[in-house]
Amino acid sequence: MVAPRKTPRFPSLPDASDPVAINNALLNHFFPPKDPLPSRGRLERNRSAAPLTEEEIRLALSKSTPSSAPGPDGIPYSVWKKVNLINPSIILELLSPLVAFGYHPPSLKNANGVVLDKPGKASYDSPASFRIIVLLKTISKILDRVMTVRLSAIAKSKGLLHPNQCGSLPGLSSTDACLALTHEIRTLQRPRLEVSTLFLDIKAGFDNGNASTLRARLLASHVPSYMVDWVSSFLSERTCTLVFQGSPNLSSPVSVGTPQGSPISPLLFLLYVAPLHRSIPKGLMVSYVDDFSITVASPSYRGNIRRLQNLFTTISARGRDIGVSFSVPKTELIHWRTPSQRTPRSTAPIALEGHLFHPSEVVRWLGDWFTPALSPTDHFRHRLSLAQAVFSFVKRLTSPGAGVRLFLCHCIATGLLCPILTYGSDLLTPTYTALTGMNSFWHRVQRWTTNNFFSTPTSILSREACLPPIVSYCRYRRRLAALRVACAPPYANPAAARLPPSFRSLSLFRAQDSSRHLTRGLSSVYLPLDWRTKVPSPPLRKHLPINALAHLTIPLQEGLTRLPLVLHALLPPGTNIPRQTS
Repeated sequence: MVAPRKTPRFPSLPDASDPVAINNALLNHFFPPKDPLPSRGRLERNRSAAPLTEEEIRLALSKSTPSSAPGPDGIPYSVWKKVNLINPSIILELLSPLVAFGYHPPSLKNANGVVLDKPGKASYDSPASFRIIVLLKTISKILDRVMTVRLSAIAKSKGLLHPNQCGSLPGLSSTDACLALTHEIRTLQRPRLEVSTLFLDIKAGFDNGNASTLRARLLASHVPSYMVDWVSSFLSERTCTLVFQGSPNLSSPVSVGTPQGSPISPLLFLLYVAPLHRSIPKGLMVSYVDDFSITVASPSYRGNIRRLQNLFTTISARGRDIGVSFSVPKTELIHWRTPSQRTPRSTAPIALEGHLFHPSEVVRWLGDWFTPALSPTDHFRHRLSLAQAVFSFVKRLTSPGAGVRLFLCHCIATGLLCPILTYGSDLLTPTYTALTGMNSFWHRVQRWTTNNFFSTPTSILSREACLPPIVSYCRYRRRLAALRVACAPPYANPAAARLPPSFRSLSLFRAQDSSRHLTRGLSSVYLPLDWRTKVPSPPLRKHLPINALAHLTIPLQEGLTRLPLVLHALLPPGTNIPRQTS
């Protein structure tokens, strides 16, 4: 039997005795008052606005999920997709004036806020024990997606984003942030420096943005006026109706930084916090939306602590200038080590704003589990535990003699269990010990998918179940990651920006804050292996993490002038690499 859906908990707040008081208390907690933007006045058509096209709307709808929950109007994406298929001019004529005038009407800024309790809390007598899922109107989100694509291109062309900012941008993922971090750690360890990283999280990031500050920054960067006007209109005069058991269903005006649930909100937040980034000599600052990591290196861990404290003070001061702060209790510290290091582990703590943080043995960041030696064993042990828990629940759907068909079991294995089990295999390579447990679990999944006997030889299970062996699939995922980094533009991807200078790509650009120059002139023991050289056996010398991915693309580069895979074709416009001739 499948466990029934848990009924949402009713908010019980000590200072609120009726639903209206509870509604007001939640609104004041989640949407604290902010200074509103000045009134715009009379609307005028902006000549700098490019006209909206049917192709932009089609692309926006193609990225929309039909199963996404609708907003207050109850109209799902599937309706708008059918409307656009029958007559594309309907949505085009609805949204074109909003782009031309740089205006987002109040009718599209009303949202439903579903109040859900956070699991595992000791008590639920505080608004902090709940969270809100904001549901916007789907027609509004279609326009938001169109403006997201336009603003993203404008931000890249005008340099509004730092090169080490990841997330919510085309071609960037959490893997890129983690890959850039691990690459810099291994690079800084080559000249025998001690490396430490401080992981920070912005407190209530999306809610603390100031619309006036963001508007001033966009104007100072000469962003087209229609886009500035639309962003300002989008962030002002919003209303929300909280939904919970016994809610009064009152539509209340709210002051939001960047409204959650909108496709453009993460991009606006990235633009807002971009001034927090800075270049660090012998270090790196990389972020994924509101998760920051600060890495420094020096001859001692004590020196790293002093550097991290100074950097935290500087960045916190910058944050106060724009109205954001870090959630200090969520901060984590780790002192990195090499796999061959035998000295005692450093226990040097760091003191930040009255809190003392000792170095962690395991840190979870962006879904990956990191140990001081960057061993993949802990990460894949956590992935295996999670996959086993999901599998034990899924098996209830297929009791003997009943349940879903074997074809659907195969879909569950490929679409649910395999991604959970192998998450992070494009960044980390599982060890023999980790693969033993993963293979044992995967054999159970294959038997469940095919309904074979337990005595069936494992050598034929993959063929019978049409499910690849875990070793082969992890190797496939890593090669895909290598090809993705090799074909990514280095000026827009922090991982691709750390490719070897001799690697042939579409641009000669390489990261200015890379520590690769520190490896020059090292003795052969500490010198990284050249990316074109195969790892010897035994592996006395190894590649740096991104060099190892570059090495995997060597078989694909035969007969090519560069990556992406273009056979002696004309160079795309805007590239600065000279054409190679034979």
